[in-house]
Amino acid sequence: NLLISYTLSLSENLEFNSKKQQEAEKLINEEYKTWKKNSPFLYDLLISHALEWPSLTCQWFPEVESYPNDSNYKLQRLLLGTHTNDDDRNYVQIASVRLPNNNTTTTKGKTNDENAMDTDDDNNNNNNNNDNTNGTTTAPYDSHIKIEQKIVHEGEVNRARYQCDNTDMIATKSRTGEVYIFNRKEFSPFPRVFGRFNPTLRLSGHDKEGYGLAWNPHKSKSSHLISGSFDSRICYWDIGATSKENKTIEPLRVFNGHTAPVEDVAWHPQFDSIFASVGDDCKLMVWDVRSNSNDSPVHDIYAHNGGVNCVGFCPNSQWVLATGSADKTAAMWDLRNIKHKLHEMHGHSGEILQLEWSPHHESVLATAGNDRRVLVWDMSRIGEEQTPEDAEDGPPELLFMHGGHTNKISDFGWNPVDPWMLASAAEDNIVQVWQMANTIYGTPIPEDTESSSKGNETTDSAVAPANDDTMQE
Repeated sequence: NLLISYTLSLSENLEFNSKKQQEAEKLINEEYKTWKKNSPFLYDLLISHALEWPSLTCQWFPEVESYPNDSNYKLQRLLLGTHTNDDDRNYVQIASVRLPNNNTTTTKGKTNDENAMDTDDDNNNNNNNNDNTNGTTTAPYDSHIKIEQKIVHEGEVNRARYQCDNTDMIATKSRTGEVYIFNRKEFSPFPRVFGRFNPTLRLSGHDKEGYGLAWNPHKSKSSHLISGSFDSRICYWDIGATSKENKTIEPLRVFNGHTAPVEDVAWHPQFDSIFASVGDDCKLMVWDVRSNSNDSPVHDIYAHNGGVNCVGFCPNSQWVLATGSADKTAAMWDLRNIKHKLHEMHGHSGEILQLEWSPHHESVLATAGNDRRVLVWDMSRIGEEQTPEDAEDGPPELLFMHGGHTNKISDFGWNPVDPWMLASAAEDNIVQVWQMANTIYGTPIPEDTESSSKGNETTDSAVAPANDDTMQE
């Protein structure tokens, strides 16, 4: 009788969970249809492309090429990866994106224009090796994404990032814990069917997988790389300090401040020895590699009420950085008084997994999470007055919400060349390139806005290791 009762209870629970899942999927599909219907009014450019496998990583290459035989277009590339079911091989992937030139006239699509809203993600049998030009766009030109190089990778590509002053050198985070380096010029566009895994370099030091990965952006230290993993360690390498014969590199340093998985790491854009790390211990730490201590960061604070998943320094400010958390909030911090948050942003309904500052506008930040949304924030609008109707849509600094994905966002990135253009990849196998309508951000924010902290000239000593929790000018 007990066995029968247990079996019936288990069956009822499974049926209940199945109904809840069906209801959730129905709601997601309804939200997606609403977004798709309204998208011609929300975007100046929108391309949606179905990949064979989801990509956990997404980064724009900075190089721009002219499009063959057509001056109306240009080519740019995306760095992607695969996350297969292990029956298929995994790859680092480079995709070309055909984009309109800035001087190309665009016309808003209409909701009744079915051709303008014809999307790749309506076809789950998309073959990426074919020239599939069925991209979503709100303009009457033909834009598309095409995989043009595949490099064999061992296991899924958790994260991929290119070296800042040599974009042919690509670092990846693997599920084994090793960090792999690939010089993409050494590899053919498409490997043989049984092509072997042969990275240019292997970086040891981790024994668990992770996602945190960052090249030093400073030219004098561009071969320096840091990585954070689920083993709670941060490893620091210099791939330029090894012989060509040495294919495996040990870390120069291993930092051990965190007591839980390290989720993300980021270098300071103006000081080449400073980096930040965040982890599931709810902490934000700021490190100085000039310090002899591997266990004592310059700053060590509890940043959120949940694990901290992402961190990034504002590229145009020497003091400001941001964090995103499992507590569904993002926060801004000032290194000069890091004990107290500058501001906290509320808008996501799930964990925030990624964030990135705009390279074009000092006050603009984007965040993404498992709520299937990418949110764009303009910090210059904090505190602006709102009508009750506007307040229902979010705080004044919430500029835009991208709702084109039906599963959690894996990664995204700002286009380093075109302001307001982003690419996002999600677990729904979809990669999207999108640019919000200029009517949304209104009067364009001047590019290369001078930081409010400029004029206060500082040196590296401004962020040298300190005994207290503040950094002084």
